[in-house]
Amino acid sequence: MEKQLRVGILGLGVVGSGAVKVLAAQQEKIKEQTGVTISIVKALVRPTEDKKQFAEDYGLELTTELTDIIEDSSIEIVIELIGKVDPARQFIAAALEKGKHVVTANKDLIAQHGVELVEIAKKNQVSLFYEASVAGGIPILRTLTANYLADEITNIRGIVNGTTNYMLTKMLEEGTSYDEALSEAQKLGFAESDPTNDVDGIDAAYKMIILTQFAYGMDVSLADMEIQGIRGLSIKDVLQAQKFGYEIKLIGESVKTEDTVHVSVAPALVSKSHPLASIKYEYNGVFINSTGIGQSMFYGPGAGSLPTATSVISDVTVIAENIHAGITGPQFNEYRKPLQLTPPEKDMATYYLAGSFESTVTVEEITELLAAVEVDVIDSAEETQENRKRIVVLTSNINRLQMEAAEAVFVKHGTLERRMKVMEA
Repeated sequence: MEKQLRVGILGLGVVGSGAVKVLAAQQEKIKEQTGVTISIVKALVRPTEDKKQFAEDYGLELTTELTDIIEDSSIEIVIELIGKVDPARQFIAAALEKGKHVVTANKDLIAQHGVELVEIAKKNQVSLFYEASVAGGIPILRTLTANYLADEITNIRGIVNGTTNYMLTKMLEEGTSYDEALSEAQKLGFAESDPTNDVDGIDAAYKMIILTQFAYGMDVSLADMEIQGIRGLSIKDVLQAQKFGYEIKLIGESVKTEDTVHVSVAPALVSKSHPLASIKYEYNGVFINSTGIGQSMFYGPGAGSLPTATSVISDVTVIAENIHAGITGPQFNEYRKPLQLTPPEKDMATYYLAGSFESTVTVEEITELLAAVEVDVIDSAEETQENRKRIVVLTSNINRLQMEAAEAVFVKHGTLERRMKVMEA
């Protein structure tokens, strides 16, 4: 007998509507592959929304009450696409407690409350899947759980925020200022009217929290991370990086050193020969180093209605396959290890430091001062403008304590304008 699977959806915004469309377009293919006919039958909308025509077109029953979905015993899966942390957390918890599988794209929620929600899912023997919460249409999370199961990841680095990557591309290729690039991103819908989470690195940080859970089994929080966005990034730094042979990207990274991890989000100089340097505009890319596979990169659209919706429906089909096979409530990621943060003396990197000084200060003097705190300079540049001198240096491979000593040199003798890590090929 053919299996029928009924789904309820919370939210019919851009992604929610996209999920309905994707499922409708691929329903026959999914039935052939899974043996299950999946139908979204009921949708939660705000009282002020007019979704009547859309509901008629796709055979949906609309409701403004959550209980109409979670109390419906015929609905086995709930898709949450309303966004924000609250009330989404309460809605998902309620659905799980009613024995319904849940699929979400809510990265903020999963990064902050994923552990507690997974425990609720386990208790009720249902699944909580969230592939679309990281890098939109790139199937990176399921890849980490399946393809890297027999491998050891040593670091995972990525461009995981399309807004900032779009802005940096405009600054690099067109010489656009930070403010101009942000304004254009907002006009195109890549950036919100309040772009804080994007430009200050918070959005990328949430995604790195999730990637770290999948790569190493460790639960980090924002307080455990170094987070720096691109707010106020100078076009001077973008152009100087080019002269040194690099492009500036907002890089999220999670690096394993022995049994410890260091997770950060910050602008970085990426070598032009590194695969991540080729990723432009709103696209995302995740680059993985591991002991078995070696180097690999996953590239694709990081957001958007159809890419994100496709990832959401892919999660739904996996749950459908599990139900059809009689598999009870597997979780997306069962890998757990105690959190151990890398101590500052073992966190190594090369750095770009830029500062403003009195015109009498020379790059040679700054180089000598840095050498006195055991920081070698491998490249440098200086430029005099309006009785001030801008000095930029690339350091040797140093630890965080040495980096802080180098910063102190800039602060003591001038003004530190920008510090960034350097990624080689």
